[in-house]
Amino acid sequence: MDRKLRVGILGATGMVGQRFVTLMENHPWFEVTAVAASARSAGQTYEEAVGGRWKMETPMPEYVKNMTVMNITEVEKVTALVDFVFCALNMPKDQIREIEDLYAKAETPVVSNNSANRWTPDVPMVVPEINDSHFDVIPYQRKRLGTTRGFIAVKPNCSIQSYAPVLTAWMKFEPTEAVVTTYQAISGAGKTFKDWPEMEGNVIPFISGEEEKSEQEPLRIWGHIENGEIVKAEGVKITSQCLRVPVLNGHTAAAFVNFRKNPSKEELIDAMESFRGYPQEHNLPSAPKQFIRYMTEDDRPQVRLDVNFENGMGISVGRLREDSIFDWKFVGLSHNTLRGAAGGAVLCAETLVDKGYITAK
Repeated sequence: MDRKLRVGILGATGMVGQRFVTLMENHPWFEVTAVAASARSAGQTYEEAVGGRWKMETPMPEYVKNMTVMNITEVEKVTALVDFVFCALNMPKDQIREIEDLYAKAETPVVSNNSANRWTPDVPMVVPEINDSHFDVIPYQRKRLGTTRGFIAVKPNCSIQSYAPVLTAWMKFEPTEAVVTTYQAISGAGKTFKDWPEMEGNVIPFISGEEEKSEQEPLRIWGHIENGEIVKAEGVKITSQCLRVPVLNGHTAAAFVNFRKNPSKEELIDAMESFRGYPQEHNLPSAPKQFIRYMTEDDRPQVRLDVNFENGMGISVGRLREDSIFDWKFVGLSHNTLRGAAGGAVLCAETLVDKGYITAK
């Protein structure tokens, strides 16, 4: 690459936006040239706009502190400075859809962490190790938008990352049903314990919209392109419950699975640990060397010990056992703001660059 691609971050002052800021520090392919947020923050330096709301465990990078925050609605000004944008806006979905469309129509690719366009038929929703081929729907989307280089691509919900990749690795054994309970960190709600002290020592058995996402988004990831649209898969029925738990980072899933075929434990473990995708095959900068690892200890994976496996981009699995009602059961763990949010979007952007969909202006 002759020069780094210029990146804008929409919603840069929020928790996921802050994670994008940290991930872009010293990135070999990308450099941040614009940060944008609501009118409330516009005109201030990034450090002033964030104030005491910096939520990352590492310090605010020096490169961003004195950057002037732009208004997200000033599309022409922002797009003049960037080759593509990451979207981490925290707004009503209809407003996010409108803004993402405006940037795409301004010939600026949008790689979004938001759910607003996840079910737009010609918008690819991608975990790069699983369904990078869905990016092939982009030419159809560009035709609809009337663009030559602008488009929208999204990553799926953070709650599915700790079990959907495992089920994908097991597709040759034909899973038919899965019951999944997720135990989700408070950072998934954009919170820390400082913001949300009532979560200490507490469990909330409801997260709005999360169970539908957990049951339906894997089916879209496993789907196929037909007549310029993504058609979701059928054949695997998923039911879920999603609980908010007093953990800062890391979503844990307890899953029970039935199969048409009769795999052994050894076959299941081998399928997980050997599972690779486009990011590994093309040695992308943010790709984990090992996407899924299996842990043999009875008390693993644990959030405190294992959430940062492969810089937070890998998935840890343990407690794979035969079940008295289902065929097999396991526990999975993923980092919700890295693999599940900003890091997953960065990996999508790297894949899009490698495939030629994102280029310098």
